[in-house]
Amino acid sequence: MKEFNTLDDFSFQDKTVLLRVDMNCPLAKDTLEIEDDNRIRQIMPTLKELMDKGAKVVVLAHQGRPGDWDFIPLEAHAKVLSTVMGQEIRYVDDILGQTAISAIKSLQPGKAIVLKNVRELPYEQQSKPMEEHAQSELVKVLAPLADYYVCDAFAASHRAHCSLVGFEAVLPSAAGRLMEKELNALKNVFESPPKPSIFVLGGAKFGDSVKVVDRIISKKIASMVILVGLTGNAFLKARGVKLGKPNEDALAKEVTPEALAEAKRLLEEKGDKILLPYDVAIEMEGKRKDILIGEFPMDHAILDIGKGSMYRFAKVLAGAKTIFMSGPAGMIEKKHFALGTKELMVAMTKSKAYTVIGGGHTVGAAEGFALVDSFSYVSTAGGALETYLLGKPLPALEALKAAFKRGS
Repeated sequence: MKEFNTLDDFSFQDKTVLLRVDMNCPLAKDTLEIEDDNRIRQIMPTLKELMDKGAKVVVLAHQGRPGDWDFIPLEAHAKVLSTVMGQEIRYVDDILGQTAISAIKSLQPGKAIVLKNVRELPYEQQSKPMEEHAQSELVKVLAPLADYYVCDAFAASHRAHCSLVGFEAVLPSAAGRLMEKELNALKNVFESPPKPSIFVLGGAKFGDSVKVVDRIISKKIASMVILVGLTGNAFLKARGVKLGKPNEDALAKEVTPEALAEAKRLLEEKGDKILLPYDVAIEMEGKRKDILIGEFPMDHAILDIGKGSMYRFAKVLAGAKTIFMSGPAGMIEKKHFALGTKELMVAMTKSKAYTVIGGGHTVGAAEGFALVDSFSYVSTAGGALETYLLGKPLPALEALKAAFKRGS
């Protein structure tokens, strides 16, 4: 059943469109140059379609947060966008002033501009209901200049920020093609996925991992969950494995006693659905060495899953019909300890399953292994993906749904 409008629902010829995207890119700290333009490339289908349909497109986006080193204007982003689009996308160093207003009013059909970093506005990052954000200066100044609002910022959709949820209260609104693709792909994984469905969860952060594991098993979304990285280590500890000081210290920074107790409960109640590594890799004398979990505790940091675990997990993945992976299995920055992540991904691509990977580090690893084009779908979202995993509403999506219910 349809819940929100898409680009198919409106005619954009000669219409002004406010297009909110996520171009928040990794930057080189010394030069502040864009290191990875993937998020800019991801918005191309929506921007190109709007321009081809004769729309006058005003791009709204952010980079970094005020006070952070990567909080910069969007001039470099506009240059990259111009290059990948093959035509000039002009940068306007203003948002609400006369310069921005004049630039919007003088836009020609089939052309686009990029406005200043929206996080220059002091209220942009405040979490508020859409009706309250609709009263902001941003919406009151820009909405009267536009005919439509399009949200294509899935990676930021978990935030109830002004430019993400305010315009839907007053303008006919639609999801862009990237937002549409992300939601369709995740629905394939999280709503009655073909079984067996295997989830591989890893990474160097723990966060709400226990809640995610509990939910996807309890809701019968996942047939089996493979836990690697810090999450795998936390569940090993919950199972009673003494991991040694370096690993215990790393867990103490990320995992609360309450979370460990919940992990222990999950293992007791649903342990048959949870697969953990039985061997891991450490570094000794500058080389990789695989060690059985039974040989711990050790004064060596766990840097990857072991080759035995890789083989076992690969066999499980081979028989899956749906596979989702978020978070690397080890320290992918070191070549010898990226092996577990690579082998899991290779097993995914060799399977006949519908395969989805998500999260910046996971996607970055897949790109490094030249595997990114071998998956059914690749999501670069981080926080939005985690929110979706937890079954929580995405404010930007809820705003689009509200606009649809309103009939605009």
